[in-house]
Amino acid sequence: MVRNILFAVPGDLATPTGGYAYDRRIIAELAGMGWPVEVLDIGGEFPFPSAHARRLAGERLMASPHDRIVIVDGLALGVLPDVAHTLCARQSLVALVHHPLALETGLTAAEADRLRASERAALAAARHVIVTSGETARRLAADYAVAADKITVARPGSDPATPARGSSDGIVRLLSVGALVPRKGFDVLLAALERLADLPWRLTIAGDRTRDPRTAALVDVMIARAGFGDRISVVGAVPRERLALLHDEADLFVLASRFEGYGMAYAEALAHGLPVIGTTAGAIPETVPAGCGILVPPGDPSALARALTLSIGDAERRRRMAKCAREAASRLPRWQETAATIARALERLA
Repeated sequence: MVRNILFAVPGDLATPTGGYAYDRRIIAELAGMGWPVEVLDIGGEFPFPSAHARRLAGERLMASPHDRIVIVDGLALGVLPDVAHTLCARQSLVALVHHPLALETGLTAAEADRLRASERAALAAARHVIVTSGETARRLAADYAVAADKITVARPGSDPATPARGSSDGIVRLLSVGALVPRKGFDVLLAALERLADLPWRLTIAGDRTRDPRTAALVDVMIARAGFGDRISVVGAVPRERLALLHDEADLFVLASRFEGYGMAYAEALAHGLPVIGTTAGAIPETVPAGCGILVPPGDPSALARALTLSIGDAERRRRMAKCAREAASRLPRWQETAATIARALERLA
């Protein structure tokens, strides 16, 4: 039995982040499978909405038809517990949690506690919860009192990609992809690279510079202070075609995330057959199999510098990790599989 779906997103669905990319693709795949999907923009400012933004989101959600399954992106739902409890009395409410809001980097202890309590209350109202990794499922069960049988793990999908050709001039091209926000650890990456000035590398950072102007400014300052203006390019958010070219030109993917609920950028690097230098934070070890890269503790520039030194200086090591990445890419789920997993959960609700 197929019912109409209302998919509520906070703000512009075209926002260039992994979470919105997941939402866009799932909406498209479900529609292609015959599920009528209506997208509802419930406004911006999340996860720290003003009173006006909170009221607007509630009004838009409560105005939805009663015969819908309502999927709400957790970036908004987690701070709308009152709306969630009112909505669940008349709708089949489904939460989509990319990662718990309280785990965002840069929060004070009080802010994290408030977000954790708010999200816990909101999730209690949901009939079902979709998450993007086993790690997030375990956290919601342990810390947010979400029953395991209410959780569906739907890992992000992957599209087939041509293995990267890389460089051929002796200079190792590094690629880092992610919005310039504290959680992505660009300060840690740049601090690590300051230790490697004598090695032959170049770095391209591709990601939205507008999400956190303070972090973007810090990245610019650190690059200038280290004298890396000719070695590091910060290109901002780029179209898919340009991103594919950047992957093709790269020899190593590196991202020093402090936490990931899944890590779509890591999976995309594997899809291109790139060795990965990353961290052990959150679900990254689930995403990057052993042998396909080197994972170090988050927030540790020295450990990251050692991993980069090993990989930049050893072409044979990079070839072995690239071979592992190509093999891992063949085991990544496709988007159709991800959508089918979600569809089965929705069918049970219907």
